[in-house]
This record gives sequence, structure tokens and C-alpha cells, in this order.
Amino acid sequence: MYLTKLEPVVLMRDMPEKGLMAGDIGTVVPVYCGDEAEVEFVRASGETQALLTLSYGDVRKVDSRDMITTRRLAEVRLPN
Repeated sequence: MYLTKLEPVVLMRDMPEKGLMAGDIGTVVPVYCGDEAEVEFVRASGETQALLTLSYGDVRKVDSRDMITTRRLAEVRLPN
């Protein structure tokens, strides 16, 4: 898989410590050498939920069968 800057991606696993669930959509910020990229996950309000360095195995590309939806966070946490 090859990712590009500003490409939307789908998280493949839950990350409860970051308030993220599999299926959440993020945006690739920079792409690093190897198989890692910095991905930003943003709430509908525009606030950053998490900014993480993830391996390509943690995300997949968005495709035509994906539907965008929203969910309520149990607890709103600001990024560290």
C-alpha cells in the first residue's frame, strides 16, 4: 500500500487510550520512510482527537463502499 499526504484513511483497530475506534477516519499528514505515516483524527467540531504515527497495517485506504458517520465520545479528551 502507498499513502499520500492529505489522503483519508480508516483505522483498522480500536485505540481506546486515544478515544479511537476501528472505522474512525483520519487524514495522513506526513508520510515517513518505510511503512509509517502521521495520521490526524479530528472531531466533527474541528478539534484534534489524536495525532499518531501509525504503521500501514493500522490503517487502510478509504474506498467507495465506506459510509461516513458520527458517534458520541464517552468522554471528550483534549490531545496531550
